[in-house]
Amino acid sequence: MTINVYIPRDTTAVAMGADDVIKALKFQTQLFHLPENKELNIIRNGSRGLFYLEPLIEVETAQGRIAYGPVTVDDVSSLLEQGMLHGKTDHPLCLGLTDKIPYLAKQQRLTFARAGIIDPVNIDDYIAHHGFKGLTKALTLSPQQLVDTVKDSGLRGRGGAAFPTGIKWQTVLDEKKNEKIDANEKSTQKYIICNADEGDSGTFADRLLMEADPFSLIEGMIIAGLAVGATQGFIYLRSEYPQAKIILEQAIALAYENNYLGQNIQDSKQQFELELRIGAGAYICGEETSLLESLEGKRGLVRAKPPLPAIEGLFGQPTVVNNVISLATVPTILAKGSDYYQNFGLGRSRGTLPFQLAGNIKQGGLVELAFGCSLSELVTDFGGGCYSGKPIKAIQVGGPLGAYLPKAQWQTPLDYEAFAGIDAVLGHGGIVVFDDSVDMAQQARFAMEFCTIESCGKCTPCRIGAVRGVETIDKIIAADNAEQNLDLLHDLCDTMVDGSLCAMGGMTPFPVRSVIKHFSDDLMPTAQQQGEK
Repeated sequence: MTINVYIPRDTTAVAMGADDVIKALKFQTQLFHLPENKELNIIRNGSRGLFYLEPLIEVETAQGRIAYGPVTVDDVSSLLEQGMLHGKTDHPLCLGLTDKIPYLAKQQRLTFARAGIIDPVNIDDYIAHHGFKGLTKALTLSPQQLVDTVKDSGLRGRGGAAFPTGIKWQTVLDEKKNEKIDANEKSTQKYIICNADEGDSGTFADRLLMEADPFSLIEGMIIAGLAVGATQGFIYLRSEYPQAKIILEQAIALAYENNYLGQNIQDSKQQFELELRIGAGAYICGEETSLLESLEGKRGLVRAKPPLPAIEGLFGQPTVVNNVISLATVPTILAKGSDYYQNFGLGRSRGTLPFQLAGNIKQGGLVELAFGCSLSELVTDFGGGCYSGKPIKAIQVGGPLGAYLPKAQWQTPLDYEAFAGIDAVLGHGGIVVFDDSVDMAQQARFAMEFCTIESCGKCTPCRIGAVRGVETIDKIIAADNAEQNLDLLHDLCDTMVDGSLCAMGGMTPFPVRSVIKHFSDDLMPTAQQQGEK
């Protein structure tokens, strides 16, 4: 008989000392007697997403898993002394049953239902927790039925653009010809590309899922291939995710060994091959056409559209490019039905989104909820307010190109259309909190500076506009003809929005304009005060 103890191998948990805690636990258990006929079995699960509690230790008991955290090396001996391995709950770090922790219990986990529960590289564990049920059903349906199921679910891209996933798949399914080869011949190859180049500040949902439940992504990509007639897939992984790389490589190998990838998937005569590719280390490669250029071995420059990647993508062939969360959600839709998934959310924003709480936040982590809750609910009920204890001044949603939102907008429903209505973006669900010590003039400057560093340089509005933006904001801050330069900044933002080739330049003005509109006291008074000195 064994005592199962779960300690995450997730990047955040490891960064917080999980590996050292394991070493201490193994050493200390030699000094304490285990229950009779029991052995310690340490399972490296994925994170539950409660990052403020990492490293989180869970002990399996007859009542369920009991959680302790955040655990340091110095806590191990007292935890053992007070009966952690016996499931006792007297220790101050004991959180009770993991599923009952309010932060977790209040969520609506669909895509992340297995995160932190299973061993991410144990395929039997995945199957035991309803894994591959979506694929099993998909193998009984026609490509058009698969596409229709995804359409009916209302699933939209979770990478930021929120384009309907089913429509993108329909385009690739319908694409029969590649004029570059021969207008009379069918395309020789279609591709499924997973964009795992998660580069937005404050985002980590893709990484957490790949490290906690990689088979869900693999299953989703296989289903996508069946839906559009693609037999080759690539995962384009951010180079800064070495732990995800290790886990994905192991998961892909296991999927091949167990006949879920390859030339005859589960004896269905269906084929899907999958490869992992490491990104180029550039933010712009998160843009789908730049990603395709990088996959082809070229410099990551943005392509002009049209043609869309769905028509002429990787190597000129019809290509589906979806985000990690989009693809990993597909198995749930197939297994439980499109109606089940669409019952979550509101308006055109159906299902759930994994919101990621970061920045100056007391309880950072991942919160999966149906669309419709408010920012205030997330940062207060889940996040617990600022880590510093100071009042919140601004919240940025949607990565470094998202708007900074003032308190008056924190009740806006977290929904794509509602955010568009206030000149903001929901994006990938990243939420970064700032307390009242933040200088919003510097945040506006950072947005332009970020663009100067990360722009691919292909189009003039982005390449030159961001540089001029930094210069103009510096002049405003220095009270150098502040009013005139503010007018110039408005014109520059218009040019970048209307003239940029992609969202890199087109969205950089979003955070800048939000500072001008909602935090002007940080921008102009600063300039006036400095001008008086």
